[in-house]
Amino acid sequence: MLNLLINVVIPTIIMTRFADEDKLGGLGAMLVALTFPLVYGIYNMMKERKVGWIPVLGIVSILLSGGFNLLRFPPEWIAFKEASIPLILALAILVSAWINRPLARIFLNQMLDRERVDKALHERGTFDEYERRTAVATYLLAFAFLLSASLNFILARIVVTSDPRTPEYTKEIGRMTGLSFPVITIPVMIVLMGTIIYVMLTVSKLTGLEAEEVLRQPGKKKEPPVESSPEPVQEPVSVPGTRLTGLDAERVMRK
Repeated sequence: MLNLLINVVIPTIIMTRFADEDKLGGLGAMLVALTFPLVYGIYNMMKERKVGWIPVLGIVSILLSGGFNLLRFPPEWIAFKEASIPLILALAILVSAWINRPLARIFLNQMLDRERVDKALHERGTFDEYERRTAVATYLLAFAFLLSASLNFILARIVVTSDPRTPEYTKEIGRMTGLSFPVITIPVMIVLMGTIIYVMLTVSKLTGLEAEEVLRQPGKKKEPPVESSPEPVQEPVSVPGTRLTGLDAERVMRK
């Protein structure tokens, strides 16, 4: 929710509501709007203490948007820029399949209990089938990003038509940002969810295990052992004469 707010909602409001000349102006509104996702992306990388290639691509995209406006690039460049990042991701996924290191399988290795899954696959003789079907999932994943690239390009070409550094141009960028969620994100998420469902059904079928059994459960704590209540200590039987004689009850009773 916070990610959606900072990367979509706030920039959209700033660019569509404050781009007039009597407010921030076209260039000023765009620079202020892009500051939010830029700072948020840098903050996340510093917080995680690692540089991920997807956040880096996002930051590059933000800088390109501002640069295109400053340098007065034609609006057609925005369409190519919007399509370039998902296209790069799709090509990376396809290359991973061609070099026999499918990204979908790498993602699965992070999700699945590999020890249990591999054992079940070898016992049922379905390991080769698993390799083939997860390779198919990689192509489905690439298709999702190719769909994203196509929708980004079409949306940008339809919405962004004005000259850069004008209020109209900034408002169009804002509208494009706002429309990107229903027009692009939702269809792509549907494809991704379909891919995940396909993979999980495939793994469950090939291993004979339920879906929850094949998923890795990090940080699962063992239940503490149930403490058994101590057995009651039986009091020694009091036999008349033991106190006087100093003998224990067992010896007195034997006598």
